[in-house]
Amino acid sequence: MADPPPAGQPARRKINPSAIALAVITVLYPFIALIAVRTVGPAIVVGALCVLLLGRTLFGVGRGIPLGVALAPLAVALLMGLMMLWDAHRAVRFYPVFMSGAMLAAFAASLVKGPSMIERLARIAEPDMPPSGVAYTRKVTMVWCLFLALNGLVALWTALYASLEVWTAYNGFISYVLMGALLGGEFLVRRIVRGREGQA
Repeated sequence: MADPPPAGQPARRKINPSAIALAVITVLYPFIALIAVRTVGPAIVVGALCVLLLGRTLFGVGRGIPLGVALAPLAVALLMGLMMLWDAHRAVRFYPVFMSGAMLAAFAASLVKGPSMIERLARIAEPDMPPSGVAYTRKVTMVWCLFLALNGLVALWTALYASLEVWTAYNGFISYVLMGALLGGEFLVRRIVRGREGQA
């Protein structure tokens, strides 16, 4: 049995291997779909993805993740299931579109209701956030809303007009490179902002 954390220190959150595995599989979905849709068919691909998304929802709700983010996979699973009834081949490609849309809705709603999504995530590590941090995280949430909107539009174009290979390249690689660049850029800006605040 592991020893309890020392008094005054928060308990470390346990890493759930199943949740990590589900997240990795859904991230790799475009590459899996590229192969699987030609071997087992689009209906099975979409059905399996819906099951995985439901699993992500179950593992996400009530584990410190903002509710909007935790429920996004459930909304996507419902949309994928409905679209599969209309066009299974098209449904395979619409996963990135629906996911970007669901995340955009969650981020945008947090700007209206408050606190902003980035503030909620930041407070997990920094509960006592100063007013300047609240204002900054709100701006970052707006930037993410813009990114998710643009990413969703490009994903929609690849779903409707691009080849399956181009769709896979953008949604399985390029979009994550752009996301990583945004995360890295925000990290640098945050360091600069905090440095200026420390000098003030």
